[in-house]
Amino acid sequence: MAAVIEPASASAPVGQQHKRIRFGSVEPALLAVLKQLDPLVAVLCLLASLLIYRSPLTAPIGAVAVITFVTAGRILGRSTRDDEMAGEQITTTFPRILLEWVSVVCVLLLVGFAFKVTAQFSRQVMLTWFTATPFALYAAHAVRRRARWLIANSDYAPSYLIIGANSVGFELLRRLPSKGFLGFFDFRSADRLPDTINPAHLIGHCKDVAEFARSRGVTSIYIALPLSNVPRIGEMVRELRDTTASIYFVPDVFAFDLIQGKLVEINGMPAISVCDTPFHGMDAFSKRATDIVLASIALLLLAPAMLLIALAVKLSSKGPVLFRQRRYGLNGEEISVYKFRSMTVTEDGAVVTQATKTDKRVTPLGRILRKTSLDELPQLINVLQGTMSVVGPRPHAVAHNEQYRKLISGYMIRHKVRPGITGLAQVMGLRGETETVEKMSERVRFDLEYLSHWTPWLDIKIIFKTLWVIANDRNAY
Repeated sequence: MAAVIEPASASAPVGQQHKRIRFGSVEPALLAVLKQLDPLVAVLCLLASLLIYRSPLTAPIGAVAVITFVTAGRILGRSTRDDEMAGEQITTTFPRILLEWVSVVCVLLLVGFAFKVTAQFSRQVMLTWFTATPFALYAAHAVRRRARWLIANSDYAPSYLIIGANSVGFELLRRLPSKGFLGFFDFRSADRLPDTINPAHLIGHCKDVAEFARSRGVTSIYIALPLSNVPRIGEMVRELRDTTASIYFVPDVFAFDLIQGKLVEINGMPAISVCDTPFHGMDAFSKRATDIVLASIALLLLAPAMLLIALAVKLSSKGPVLFRQRRYGLNGEEISVYKFRSMTVTEDGAVVTQATKTDKRVTPLGRILRKTSLDELPQLINVLQGTMSVVGPRPHAVAHNEQYRKLISGYMIRHKVRPGITGLAQVMGLRGETETVEKMSERVRFDLEYLSHWTPWLDIKIIFKTLWVIANDRNAY
């Protein structure tokens, strides 16, 4: 991050005029270039497929290349890809690459069918291209990881210091290459350091860091001191301006329980997201679009079965076919969630009793519906309405929310996203009754983990695992 001079704003507070923060990267130029090669790799694979079968480069092929380059740049160019894939095996990384490439192919097929031009392309060329590209993309990522290692361990690796021999400084050292590390500076002496820090790594007091940086030609200096040291940090930064070192301030954001922790820019002002929804921008669009597509397809395929279930519910017991219950949705707003009625009662008051294994309120048909989760099918209508998602934290009755929000810390954070028909907690063995606060707390823990680590790939894994759980789980009744 760096300050950028801009024209003064009359409305800006005194002392804040001309100040603006922008977000950037400190990676070497070679790695920055390599990170942008995915779209080019996909286009080159298309050209290679043309050469293999000696097919001509026509205008439609050129159009496909352009669409691929643009689409792949959006789908394959996720900024978190390298962090997610660092050190992982091919069994983990390749499925993710394959999924993203399939998304690109789906866009191309959609465009092709929409304009009725699919007949103009050689099937051999297209199938070869579709098949070979994921392997080429994985090879490109393997080259990039190797390049990062070579740069970090070469004789040209930049030298750096860490100011702050504490947990943040130690974590920063773990994430940086060890090749250029010169040592720690701190305001404390070696006998006052935490046990996790090797006293031999403490090479000086903070008052001497500027002189050390000048004499040793230090490239980068990372300040990992607590915010309580801001006055002394400011004084030290003024002294370091007499050096050629790049200076970075690393705040201790890990002191918080982060939900979607990330750096954001608010009209030029930097901010750290401590608790946020994962669905902003294109992620919000893709999540909603996926929900609409999946719910629409499921309703079309399952409509006959749903009609039969509705008829069976009506004929087997007295009461409405659909059970509507008030639950909390996105941002804690009340929504009506639909289910096929599986009980002889339709509780939705101040007290709602969870179903138990031998619950006499459950009808014989309802027991089958609850066991197979077929009673949840009407929630596909909720998805189309926009009150629910296919995957997300399961919504609880309002009465249960009011009970558990007072007992479980962070309970309401799960409402930062739309509730789901299925969720991470349900596929991790927490489907069905939560008769103790401990079980509900564990369910909430998985809900918050879903918010913290959401990716489209995680949603797909949860959907497929849900089918397996429904077929084998014994906790639903």
